[in-house]
Amino acid sequence: MSQSFVPVGFVGTGRMATALAGAMVRSGVVSAEQVLGYDPSDAAGRTFAQGVGASLAASNRQLVQRSRTVVLAVKPQHLEAAAAEIAPELTDQHLVVSIVAGVSLARLYELLGRQSRLVRVMPNTPCLIGKGASAFCPGKNCLPEDIDWVQRLLGTAGFCTRVSEDLMDAVTGLSGSGPAYVFLVIEALSDAGVLLGLPRHLATQLAAHTVAGAAQMVLETDAHPALLKEQVTSPGGTTIAGLRQLEFHGLRAALMAAVEAATRRSHELGQKHLLEPEKDEPAT
Repeated sequence: MSQSFVPVGFVGTGRMATALAGAMVRSGVVSAEQVLGYDPSDAAGRTFAQGVGASLAASNRQLVQRSRTVVLAVKPQHLEAAAAEIAPELTDQHLVVSIVAGVSLARLYELLGRQSRLVRVMPNTPCLIGKGASAFCPGKNCLPEDIDWVQRLLGTAGFCTRVSEDLMDAVTGLSGSGPAYVFLVIEALSDAGVLLGLPRHLATQLAAHTVAGAAQMVLETDAHPALLKEQVTSPGGTTIAGLRQLEFHGLRAALMAAVEAATRRSHELGQKHLLEPEKDEPAT
């Protein structure tokens, strides 16, 4: 690539930053020596440095001065303060990748400058184990090589895809919040196993492997989930009896409503951060 994208600096070194940086290093896309981090929390900084093998900057301003790709990985309520520190140091040589939840490109341009090269990303927690599902949307000033670079970086932590920004709230509602829905399904299946006499650990293992295996079949066969469901649903059999109860109790409608509600809330939080960026938000 003609454009230099390293070193990669992380503004904020929490769990997601550590996971993404670790995936980048393990994949060989960047070396540990090409990763920097800064966090006002000494403990978070130490964990990041030890987990990734990276070095730490003395401040956000120093981090930007020593980096070419800057990953904004702070909580939304801390974005304004961090942006005020890094904005004066940004040049046309910097690419800024934001994983700050609910913050639009328009807001980022306001904070970092209209000429900034920006990419907005929505990762999810399975990135922590390299099985993430991330979506990104590039800003107006991005170069083609910027987009290629972001795809390479995100691809080290799982699946990634480019979307238009108007879909980012829906991405948040589906893949961003989706792991929690799946955890709930696994917990419920495990509870059912315990109810019917299985030991808890065995019930949870069976439930988790069943969900993982079913998901992998969808990905590897590229078949519609409805077709795969039909292939294990025998006439008058056990599966159709169970599916009837799921339909009766509204599982399909409940999951659709959950994604819709999370999408709506993502939009509301984005508007709130736009209007009140200095206020803390509770965990969601």
